[in-house]
Amino acid sequence: MTLDTVILNGTVIDGSGNPGYQSDIGIRADEICTIGNLENIDARRHIDASELVVAPGFIDIHGHSDITLLKDPGGESKVYQGVTTEVTGNCSFSPFPAGKHGPDFLQKQLGRTLISNFPWTWSTLDEWAHVLGENGVSLNIAPQLGHAALRVAAGALHPNPATKDELKEMKKLACQTIEQGAFALTTGLSGPPSGYADTNEIIDLCSAISRYDNAFYATHARVGPGRHKSAIEEAVRIGTKSEIPVQFSHLSITEVSLHGRSAESLKIFEDAYESGLDISYDVYPYTAAGGGLKQVMPAWAQAGTREEYMGRLSDSSAREIIKSEVATGIREKPPRWETWFIAFTQSDSNIGTVGKSVETIAAERGVDPAEAVIQMVESEGGNVMTLVHNRAEEDVRLFLQHSLSMIGSDGRAIAPDGFYGTGRPHPRFYGTYPRILGKYVREKPQLFSIETAIHKMTGAPATRMGFKDRGILKKFMKADLVIFDPRTVIDSATFENPQRYPQGMPYVLVNGKFVVDGGQHTGARPGQVLRRGA
Repeated sequence: MTLDTVILNGTVIDGSGNPGYQSDIGIRADEICTIGNLENIDARRHIDASELVVAPGFIDIHGHSDITLLKDPGGESKVYQGVTTEVTGNCSFSPFPAGKHGPDFLQKQLGRTLISNFPWTWSTLDEWAHVLGENGVSLNIAPQLGHAALRVAAGALHPNPATKDELKEMKKLACQTIEQGAFALTTGLSGPPSGYADTNEIIDLCSAISRYDNAFYATHARVGPGRHKSAIEEAVRIGTKSEIPVQFSHLSITEVSLHGRSAESLKIFEDAYESGLDISYDVYPYTAAGGGLKQVMPAWAQAGTREEYMGRLSDSSAREIIKSEVATGIREKPPRWETWFIAFTQSDSNIGTVGKSVETIAAERGVDPAEAVIQMVESEGGNVMTLVHNRAEEDVRLFLQHSLSMIGSDGRAIAPDGFYGTGRPHPRFYGTYPRILGKYVREKPQLFSIETAIHKMTGAPATRMGFKDRGILKKFMKADLVIFDPRTVIDSATFENPQRYPQGMPYVLVNGKFVVDGGQHTGARPGQVLRRGA
């Protein structure tokens, strides 16, 4: 028989966590059809993987490429890392459902988080998936349903828990979207509009979808000063009360006074898991967060439509109150403005701020930092992408190492010459997975074995997602594969120069097609929109 591709002499690390082994792999169409000694098997293409590792393609359990892939369909920043599937719709932000208000209104409300100049013409997951499929994409996408989108669709833009009628509408739209194949409901409880909900609202929504096979709850929790434990406890309560599995997003300790206390957070996960809750978390290997200036703006100021929000900023009396609260900080913890750096802007008035701290921008403008923040938020229409240096390496290492962790980039699939080309995004967009394999596996002190690392990037997220044919390298699974050099693989992206591709990742296959070949993107777009239960 003639195969499409035979990979010879590689070290297979199959994603299960089991020890690697030497073998050849045969691919026909989009499937791994045979594993064993294939040196005499005919194939259209032979790859010599001597001294290289062959592994399942990495599954990014936490991404935000829902819209960016429509402008940068090659997904270069992700596929060059070995990511073959990204889970989208995280932190409450999905570009569907639009509900009765329509896609234009949804884009106006959420488009400063899901930033792009691509017009939203769809109202449902099905319609969004059709547009993505027609456009073509280089990696697979596994969509989730965002709570912010539900609140916008139901008209719940006020700074209070949803009304009975709004909750009824959200439940209906949630069930419709899960039935269309969304894998989970996600929240973003540290900011509007998701953060306007109380715990009971989320329990009600999760209870409505918990009957669907493999559906789960993923949460950007209600974090903030002094909430490093209560945020996790709320997630546990929601999962327990609604009888739904929980995926806790980008676990971290961001308050300087609490650095070194990661064991306290982990104890809550361990206790919940031992009590029978299916709970896990994702984490990325950096000591800086990504976010937006909207996170330091008062929640009440952001209520209602974007026009109402901007109106408050242009009202002199309201602006002074907002400015005072920005300076005071959430729970009266003033932000450390020297650690907040601008990552991306679109307005002419903010040209030149990218890469600078809020403290520096304020000094250059001759205003206090709170006023500089309001000026930038106003000119950008509601939000400004930032990165914030706020974590300790010792906590990052403990969170990465724990058995309940998975790796998630919290990044977007972009390209240096694409829509975000003028920005200075978080290096996690380009470097998360090679950084794990280089800094935390190869370099000393080693944090975990290569088998454990790859399991956290493949088999573990595949189990959470309920994937039947991806995440483990074995016969009859989809041929989503990465071939890398364990001696040289490493991230190249830095905070100063983040739009750089990693090293040591010469081949990436998605559904049997080479997307990266000899270290170069092929332009192929074999990716698919995956659906829950399919």
